[in-house]
Amino acid sequence: MKVLAGVLGGQLPKLVMFDLDGTLIDSVPDLATATDQMLVQLGRAPAGMDKVRHWVGNGAPVLVRRALADDVEHSSVTAEQEAAGLAIFMQVYGTGESLTTLYPGALETLQSLKMLGIKIALVTNKPEKFLPQLLADTGMAEFFDWIVGGDTFAQKKPDPTGLLWVMQQAGVTPEQCVFIGDSRNDVQAARAAHVACVAVTYGYNYGEPISADNPALIVDDLRELFL
Repeated sequence: MKVLAGVLGGQLPKLVMFDLDGTLIDSVPDLATATDQMLVQLGRAPAGMDKVRHWVGNGAPVLVRRALADDVEHSSVTAEQEAAGLAIFMQVYGTGESLTTLYPGALETLQSLKMLGIKIALVTNKPEKFLPQLLADTGMAEFFDWIVGGDTFAQKKPDPTGLLWVMQQAGVTPEQCVFIGDSRNDVQAARAAHVACVAVTYGYNYGEPISADNPALIVDDLRELFL
């Protein structure tokens, strides 16, 4: 608990906001399956899990564009190509997330925060339609006071809109909050919202070490926050 309090100069936060993919859950196996099925249906070669792991983090449309470009940089993909690919991806991914798993310590961390009376929010770039079933299947549905999906607002992380909205709903200041994520999108969104960011080492950050983005704290396991 001293570690968590140390992020805010010795005071426990009143609100903790979480990213989802790469922070609380490992969803790459299901995302890669849906991506590869999309590519195959479009007559292309499957990408494989290793590539998809480096492409996730900016929402489904960007993942589809990166898969179609076979690269993180995707400016060559047309709007028509994106629309065709996204329709297939959303249909396939919507059939379920049977390969998605919780990271060790994720559920215990949510339980600990709830026991401390700290408000909890989810701010993810994953489309809203996938969240209710996914959270129910992983046992996390009961923990979040507010949920922001990738299409809740027009802006996605690294834009801070979702974080700012949650803080407004909770009636807290940035100095009373912590955001926990795994990628530079999360660090940048937190920084833009003037919120301290805790980053995990095990998530998806385009193949780069999260330390390069200078979050306030880096942990290998969420349970380290309660030491």
